[in-house]
Amino acid sequence: MNSKMNSKPVFQTRENERGAHLSDYQPLLALLAVSALAALAASLPEPFSGMVWMHYFMGFFLCIFAMLKLFHPKAFANGFEMYDLLAKRFRGYAYVYPYIELGLGLAYLSFTAPYLTYVLTIIVLSFGAAGVLSALRKGLDINCPCMGTVLDVPLSTVTLTEDLGMAAMALMLILMRSGVI
Repeated sequence: MNSKMNSKPVFQTRENERGAHLSDYQPLLALLAVSALAALAASLPEPFSGMVWMHYFMGFFLCIFAMLKLFHPKAFANGFEMYDLLAKRFRGYAYVYPYIELGLGLAYLSFTAPYLTYVLTIIVLSFGAAGVLSALRKGLDINCPCMGTVLDVPLSTVTLTEDLGMAAMALMLILMRSGVI
């Protein structure tokens, strides 16, 4: 029997054109647009507030991402442990992560414990960004499990920007709520 059939998949080096075109990220762009529009719709009954819009945006975004991961938890865990620093050491974290994301999303949507929600978002997404950065430095060519197995988007600087952008939004919400900005 062929030994390649029995072995685990190995990382591949990134193909030159993979992730180089905007069309490679169409699913992510659609998710961003839906989250932004849903946040706008939810925040419209009152006069527009950037802070309220950001709460809704992050809530919808995180809930949708969690849902995509929960469609196929085992497949998500398999992909996530390829690059996430904690999931590499403790596979259980890969199964818990979608629920962490869902909990954060629901906390944003309900405006529950805002400072705790912001701090946890910064910790979780900054830590995730470290794993993405490590994988990118190695030139690994893997699908980003952040969109679950439903959507095919390569792990790339876009993934890194997404993690760091969400952490930055949480930091901005801390500063806004504290009256600094």
